[in-house]
Amino acid sequence: MRLYGERIADDPAGLYEEIRMAGPVTRILLDDDVPAWFVVGYREVHHITSNPQLFARDSRRWNAWDQVPETWPLMPYVGWSPSVMFAEGGEHQRRAGAIGDALDVLDRTELTSICERAADRLIDSFAGDGVADLVAQFATQVPLQVIAKIYGLPEADIPILVQDIAESLDADEKAAAAHGRIFARMQQLVQDKHVRPGPDVPSRLIAHSAGLTDEEIVIDLLVVMAAAQAPTGNWIGNTLRLMLVDDEFSVTLQGGRSSVAQALNEVLWKDTPTQNFIGRWAVHDCELGGRRIRKGDLLVLGLAAANADPQVRPSYGESGTNRAHMSFGHGEHGCPFPAPELAEVIAKTAIEVLLDRLPDVELAVDGKELQWRPSLWMRGLFSLPVSFTPTASISR
Repeated sequence: MRLYGERIADDPAGLYEEIRMAGPVTRILLDDDVPAWFVVGYREVHHITSNPQLFARDSRRWNAWDQVPETWPLMPYVGWSPSVMFAEGGEHQRRAGAIGDALDVLDRTELTSICERAADRLIDSFAGDGVADLVAQFATQVPLQVIAKIYGLPEADIPILVQDIAESLDADEKAAAAHGRIFARMQQLVQDKHVRPGPDVPSRLIAHSAGLTDEEIVIDLLVVMAAAQAPTGNWIGNTLRLMLVDDEFSVTLQGGRSSVAQALNEVLWKDTPTQNFIGRWAVHDCELGGRRIRKGDLLVLGLAAANADPQVRPSYGESGTNRAHMSFGHGEHGCPFPAPELAEVIAKTAIEVLLDRLPDVELAVDGKELQWRPSLWMRGLFSLPVSFTPTASISR
């Protein structure tokens, strides 16, 4: 089965269930018909992510590189780089441990305040209009504003960084130039923090006992930024959509907050921002889910499909505090502690501030008109148009 095309956006859940009929692990073709394995069984995804000695992250292990064109659209996901993403064993533990330590120092109360201020600033920009696109004008912006702050970037640099990040995600000639500017900005930031360290993530990485080089710090700062921006932004957007279209969660829009956390968790089960992850590479010949996997084979982790596995998926609306989903990955190469907790603080705070500021917000279109971006990897809306009673800006 070809795992690309329009159906990914139209009905990903249906597609995953069709694939599941062939078993928990099945052969697929990625873009340009490059072969891989797609893992949709929860137990199988858990097994892979729990055994990095059998299923590793270094993409140079791939046995199909001779079939991959240089212009392959998925090259940004699999092209090896000296980042924490592709590190293994002790090297990965050294780098990921430093990142986790640098993030864990963040005071959660201060992080909440940073997020509240960022959300208020963004809402101020459209509060008087009575209409807004909560994807472009809010959900995708909040994580970047927060990341820039905890990175210790000067306030004046934040709008430029936000613009460059937006352009880097486009599939045109602007993307490469934007990537170059972001990389250069991180290099300059690390240099500045050597001279003027502060209570920020880059300064903590520089001072960490892991002895990171400046090159390692720069590329890992970029990894953390990318991993935080799109998934957290889509988590906010997908949750706002759920709360605006689903009666079960609309009580929050009527003045209560109790269901924000529940809605966030429901989205991780049903419309998780990171749908699939590419990937792992088999270290040895092995058997998985009744399939014979060869050394060097690529396995794509179907995180959304694993969440929908009938053996583990809670009934709709009954997810509650069940956090056994695979939305943050699992194991050594899952989203590192405490990143999931910090992402939840950002998402929850952003939504609560929005509902406090715009209590009568509602969809400006029929819910069926909302369109998902056609991506195999990320689940997010093109836009989320809403209307509300215009209100005055505030300063915080």
